[in-house]
Amino acid sequence: MTTLNLSNVITNFEEDCETRNMTHESIRRYVSAIRILGYFCDDKQIDIVHIQDDDLLLFLKYLREERKNSPKTVMNVFNSLSTFYEFLVYRRIIQRNPIPPIRKRYVRSYKKDDIRTEKRLLSVEEMAHFISIVMSTRDKAMLILLAKTGIRRNELITLDIDDVNIVEGKITLKPTPKRSNRVVFIDVECSIVLKKWLDIRQKIKTDTPALFTNGVQHRATREDVYSTVLEWARLAGYHDPSSNRCDKHFSPHCFRHWFTTHLLRNGMPREYIKELRGDSRREAIDIYNHIDLDELKKAYLSAIPHLL
Repeated sequence: MTTLNLSNVITNFEEDCETRNMTHESIRRYVSAIRILGYFCDDKQIDIVHIQDDDLLLFLKYLREERKNSPKTVMNVFNSLSTFYEFLVYRRIIQRNPIPPIRKRYVRSYKKDDIRTEKRLLSVEEMAHFISIVMSTRDKAMLILLAKTGIRRNELITLDIDDVNIVEGKITLKPTPKRSNRVVFIDVECSIVLKKWLDIRQKIKTDTPALFTNGVQHRATREDVYSTVLEWARLAGYHDPSSNRCDKHFSPHCFRHWFTTHLLRNGMPREYIKELRGDSRREAIDIYNHIDLDELKKAYLSAIPHLL
């Protein structure tokens, strides 16, 4: 398939995903995986649409050995590609999805047998040390907000200045298909750091209303957040880019893991944590269980660890 044809198919696939109400972040991951396979197929002169099992095994080897992707990343790529090929089956472009058999036999077992995939979890003391070494006011505000709210990276970068209410100690997130509850709380520590950043932010001349800007004074991107977290985590001694062990790496999602784990350890009810995380309501009991925001805020303030 030519690059032009692949581009057309990707465009149709994106439109299909949007019709299915998938999030922009999910669509971005799917397209990224397709393009990685597309580059590989172009180099090897392989037909990406009618790809064969042997070609997928070569691609699997390429991800592991040349791109040095982690087991989790490899799994995510194959999951994304499976969604793409299911679309091709639905459109009657191909007769079968070639991904599931390869994923079941080689990818799942590879990940299952790798005992090094546990996420890195910092203690409260380690997280306090992490925050303490961050010299940049913007970066410190960004990192403590991730730790104190457990919000996702995309939720962070879409925040505007007007979404932050320092007086009431709360932040209103942008609506997304993944999130059921848009209100998250911040404690005094987080408020102090955010207030320092907001004072600086108000003086920055830019047309964007974004809470966090980057070096060219545009809205900070996912990549900006990722590189910021990894650089400070490396300096703190919590991220080793040379290691292939997941528990030696620290990514933005580790803040969400830390947030959830330590609220649980401090006795916060699971339904309250689910509400703060914005987990989707899947059962009738979740839909009809309306949590009082004042009670939720009180429980949050009593359970969130102190870092400063």
